[in-house]
Amino acid sequence: MKIKLVSVGSKAPGWVRSGYEEYARRMPRETALQLIEIPAPRHQGDAARYVSREGDKMLAQIRPTDWVVALDEGGRVVSSEQLARKMDNWRMQGRDVVVCVGGADGLAPAIIQRADETLSLSALTFPHYLVRVIVAEALYRAWSISAGHPYHRD
Repeated sequence: MKIKLVSVGSKAPGWVRSGYEEYARRMPRETALQLIEIPAPRHQGDAARYVSREGDKMLAQIRPTDWVVALDEGGRVVSSEQLARKMDNWRMQGRDVVVCVGGADGLAPAIIQRADETLSLSALTFPHYLVRVIVAEALYRAWSISAGHPYHRD
């Protein structure tokens, strides 16, 4: 199972890139994590139009067979253990996973509609660049729980 993290924004600060890369490189080859950046357009005028464009670019990264997880404030909050079980289920389906992270104005309705499930990281709002690091760490932690790796106990 491969996991693609499709995220709006292509000019992340160095500390974000380093944090994301740290956890992505820890993932085992059979559960590789790949970042796909969707350039954020300059937001001048109608935000809905820009969000829709971002959504179209995200949809272009999703294959019909992919299991799509939308990260949205209206989604379900899961624990690390629950995420580990979800990852086990995704792996059993034999499908690749695409996790979608919107930009400053959230995800396009088309992504929410395409999603097989919608999750929320927290009731808090995080900067979309920081979400990359949080998701990468959460996926690595979930993998380590399933694998019996001691990381999740640190």
